[in-house]
Amino acid sequence: MIEVKNLTKQYGSKLAVNNISFSVGEGEILGFLGPNGAGKSTTMNMLTGYISSTSGTACINGIDILEDPIAAKMHIGYLPEKPPVYGDMTVMEYLRFVYSLKKSKLPRESHLAEICELVGINEVRKRLIRNLSKGYQQRVGFAQALVGNPGVLILDEPTVGLDPKQIIEIRTLIKKLGKNHTVILSSHILPEIQAVCDRIVVISRGSIVANDSTDALAKNMSSDHKLVIRAEGGSEDVKKLLSSIPGMDRVFVNREAEPGVYEYYLEAAQGKDLRREISKKLSSRNYPLLMMKSNELSLEEIFLKLTTGDNYGGVDK
Repeated sequence: MIEVKNLTKQYGSKLAVNNISFSVGEGEILGFLGPNGAGKSTTMNMLTGYISSTSGTACINGIDILEDPIAAKMHIGYLPEKPPVYGDMTVMEYLRFVYSLKKSKLPRESHLAEICELVGINEVRKRLIRNLSKGYQQRVGFAQALVGNPGVLILDEPTVGLDPKQIIEIRTLIKKLGKNHTVILSSHILPEIQAVCDRIVVISRGSIVANDSTDALAKNMSSDHKLVIRAEGGSEDVKKLLSSIPGMDRVFVNREAEPGVYEYYLEAAQGKDLRREISKKLSSRNYPLLMMKSNELSLEEIFLKLTTGDNYGGVDK
């Protein structure tokens, strides 16, 4: 549904978006993740035709957004960071106004009623938008994006400024919409991306630095030679014992997980699998090994590693 190839945006000498390429399939929810100023909103603005690219292409359902913007935009529903609502209109007046702007061919009243039911605004249909809570105004923003039943939804920071209850409600709505629409969700809020997205693209300094599922990113960026273990016994004795294993580069005592049981971060030499040696060494001194696992990175650690170049996680503290 969405195909981006070598998309670039330059402002004078500043390269805001640098030769990025990615695609989003039908029915997929893609998280577009990056720190503030990374190029997220610039990319969203190019995808929606709000600004033109310096070079490269962005196609919506096979239609180039620059070559045929009107046809391409018929397939797009866009919710910018600040919902484009008019406070002096009632919800239904506003949605009818959007319907007329989009020149939708669907039966107006039944189509708008279906949207109101879907996004959960039936009870406020006759109220002035300015009198609605921020959460309901955001839902009205979703409703306008759905007018005309576009195949693609582009959502830019859809939960900014909402309270925790409203955030959960909006996430649930996005997952529901993802069943029948292709969705790009731009955000810098990591739990939001993790909660609703099938795949994430990470952009940093205008360039894409990752494009994969959360689980695959964690697996690829975590290292088999970095382990977390828990063992019973004195922490200094266990640390000294583990450090004596050939090929063991670093041993870091993290915390006392329970009385007499400590958690350790271990780093072996690259390519070394020391799991058996660790087990044998601890057993030889009657130190029970209670847990051993690869030191997988959290999404926060992955994000920081990709966007700052810092080496986070475990022994690298």
